[in-house]
Amino acid sequence: MNQELFFEQVWDLTREIPKGRVTSYGAIAKAIGAPNLSRMVARAIGACGSAQPPVPYYRVISSNGLLSGDPSSTNKRQQLLEREGIEVENLKVQNLKKVFWDPLNDLE
Repeated sequence: MNQELFFEQVWDLTREIPKGRVTSYGAIAKAIGAPNLSRMVARAIGACGSAQPPVPYYRVISSNGLLSGDPSSTNKRQQLLEREGIEVENLKVQNLKKVFWDPLNDLE
C-alpha cells in the first residue's frame, strides 16, 4: 500500500472518533485492514499537522491508555482531551474502558 494512501485512511478514520472518546494506534491499524502496522499509524498521526480537514490526533493513544509521542506535545494533548471531558492523570487516560472507541464495532 502506498504511504500517502495509508496516511489518508488513518486520518479519515481518526476524524470519525467521537468527541470525548479515544482509540489506539492498534485499533486503527486493525480497522483499516493493516493489523501489524500500528507503528505506521503512529507515524501517520505524527504527520497530520497540515491535513485538511484537521485530524483530532490527540484522541489516538497507546493501547495501555498512555499519551504517547513527543513529550513536548503531551501536555497539549492532555489539555485537549480534558477539554472534551476525558480525565488524564500522569499522562494516562482514566476510565479507559468507558471512553475507548473501537472503530471495528462502530463502523457502519
